[in-house]
Amino acid sequence: MVIHPAPIRGGWHATTQSLNPPRLHAYPPTMDLTLHLPDDLAARIASPGDLPRRLVEALALEEYRARRLTRPELRRLLGLATRAELDGFLKARGIDESITAEEFERDHQDLDGLGV
Repeated sequence: MVIHPAPIRGGWHATTQSLNPPRLHAYPPTMDLTLHLPDDLAARIASPGDLPRRLVEALALEEYRARRLTRPELRRLLGLATRAELDGFLKARGIDESITAEEFERDHQDLDGLGV
């Protein structure tokens, strides 16, 4: 995933664009998002770090908490390579849980499909 912050007249916006690397299976098309923020608020909240990445993480985490994303989908959206990276991401945000049997089976099938 490539994230492009870009200044605009009268405010600031962040656009995201996902570049799908070649894989054994194709992902559906991606969506670009634009968020318009007033300059004063953007300056205040953008300074502690990579704002576009924080926005993606916040959205992904909220959708996961609302059960609209599975763990594999969350991992894909965040661009994390391993389940251990996802576990660390969730634990750092106070979500420490085990995967379900269904998610374990799906991960196992994914690995089988990759020949691992």
